[in-house]
Amino acid sequence: MNRNYGIDIWGDNNFIIKKSTINVNHKSQPSLLEITQKIRRDGYKGPVLLRFPHLIKKQVSTLYNEFNRAIKEFEYGGDFQAVFPLKVNQFPNFVHSLMDVSKEYNYGLEAGSKAELLIAITQTPIGYPITVNGFKDKEMISLCFIASNMGHNLTITIEGLGELRTIIEVDREFNQDIKPKIGVRIRLHSTGVGKWAKSGGYGSKFGLTSTEILEAYYLMEKHNLLEQLWMIHFHIGSQMSEIAPLKKALREAGNIYADLKNRGAYALSAINIGGGLAVEYSQHKYSKEINYELSEFANDVVFLIKEIAKNKKIDEPDIFTESGRFIASSHSVLITPVLELFSQDYNEKSLRLKNNNPPLISELYELYLELNSSNAREYLHDALDHIESLLTLFDLGYIDLEDRSNSEILVHLIVKKSIVLLQNEGLEELKKLQNKIQERYLVNFSLFQSIPDFWGLQQNFPMMPIDKLDIEPTNPATLWDITCDSDGEIAFDDNLPLYLHDVDVTKEEYFLAFFLTGAYQEVLGMNHNLFTHPTEVVVNFDENGEYRLDKLIESQNIMDVLEDINYDKSVLDKKLKLQIGKSDLLGKLYLYLSENSYIKTIQANN
Repeated sequence: MNRNYGIDIWGDNNFIIKKSTINVNHKSQPSLLEITQKIRRDGYKGPVLLRFPHLIKKQVSTLYNEFNRAIKEFEYGGDFQAVFPLKVNQFPNFVHSLMDVSKEYNYGLEAGSKAELLIAITQTPIGYPITVNGFKDKEMISLCFIASNMGHNLTITIEGLGELRTIIEVDREFNQDIKPKIGVRIRLHSTGVGKWAKSGGYGSKFGLTSTEILEAYYLMEKHNLLEQLWMIHFHIGSQMSEIAPLKKALREAGNIYADLKNRGAYALSAINIGGGLAVEYSQHKYSKEINYELSEFANDVVFLIKEIAKNKKIDEPDIFTESGRFIASSHSVLITPVLELFSQDYNEKSLRLKNNNPPLISELYELYLELNSSNAREYLHDALDHIESLLTLFDLGYIDLEDRSNSEILVHLIVKKSIVLLQNEGLEELKKLQNKIQERYLVNFSLFQSIPDFWGLQQNFPMMPIDKLDIEPTNPATLWDITCDSDGEIAFDDNLPLYLHDVDVTKEEYFLAFFLTGAYQEVLGMNHNLFTHPTEVVVNFDENGEYRLDKLIESQNIMDVLEDINYDKSVLDKKLKLQIGKSDLLGKLYLYLSENSYIKTIQANN
């Protein structure tokens, strides 16, 4: 990985490295460092989330273009349509950008709750598709009927027979000519793979069994709702790493569709394959997460459904997808400053050598000074032996704290230098030694707030510095966030190593970027220690190719955070004024309370 941090694996040509910085590969190609420094000059400290609408448009157009290509190539009779599942990212700066850049594609939204349904109704243009998934009560189904009466092209996906009975009840009460369409989610025998495999299979949370599907069909026939039944829906899991499970699921769902169609479901005309289109998060070729391209995905879907329709002698249905991760992941980048390097005391300046040192320490110092590529392995082994002896001597009281400190610093320096000298030899012992000399970087963000899937699911995200990319990084790095929780750590992993630069953050700023964070991370983020959503900004490009920063939303200040968890700001305010009294202190206090909870970084010395 080293200098390019696997950008050729996960980057999809969205970002490029130019000299020392990582840049947006679009129009004027600004560097992330330049954009970040501009935001910070305006007074916004702490982490910042950058949104790039052009990357949303790229993903939407790529999805439609690949499916339309496959439809043309296989002479397929149906159309392709898609909706974005709002559970993936409901933040307004994302949703507004999404709907703006996708207008030409008739791209709609999927809702799984009443609040998401309200977003879908207000943000989706009339006629664009809306699908409503998840468990629904009578009020939510009634909202769907109201939306249909407003002119929206809305489909209610039945997750259980109880919902169908409620639809029948609401239909009777509303007694309106314009009704929502109906979809049936099927509980497949087929399952997915990976962390989200349980979305499919008989143990799935959602969907109707074959017995329930038949009962649903006859209920709709009895209550004159077959005219509304137009979609079969299935989903086998997010982030499908392999294509084979999808093929199996398509055959199963396609045959269920064909059976219902031939049974008399005359209005049935769409198969919704759900989401699951994967994103490559890996920074290392040997740990890639997916084994297919979008073109293969589209080809398989179109070809298999065409074959089933041909064999069953039915018209080829429209193909629907609800891929959210694929659309949203790449559009946002989290940039956060490094506050401190915790192992930086292990340097030559920190040595406190005496005029007369214990013999083993003198030998360690000589090993350090004389270390070179020809003797590195031998001297490394000698140093590791010496430190064990010196620690024993300390426990027995024969050397003092200064001697122990000198021992630890010298061995750390020898190990670090040996790894650099021997890095081309691929020694297994060097991998193990990296844990001994890893640098701990304190990073100004909350892992729980900004990348909760790392904490909850061990989902890795591409990460790298945004500057110094012309310099080989040599520090095996562990990242610590600023929460008061030992789980707020991205530990150095021998199998997925991260190397960063040796910097003095009291003299220069050093920023890390986390990529592919646009799906799920924001909406799943936890206010652990009351760290809230970082400051966000939309990066747009004008006709001349120059970028501008739009729709900046600053991270909440301390008082607003407390109000969000139901503290009464006015009560807090009265108590503060009563306890302080002095007007000068009160002014300073309110200045501090107007800031967000993230740490203010040390300014670089110019």
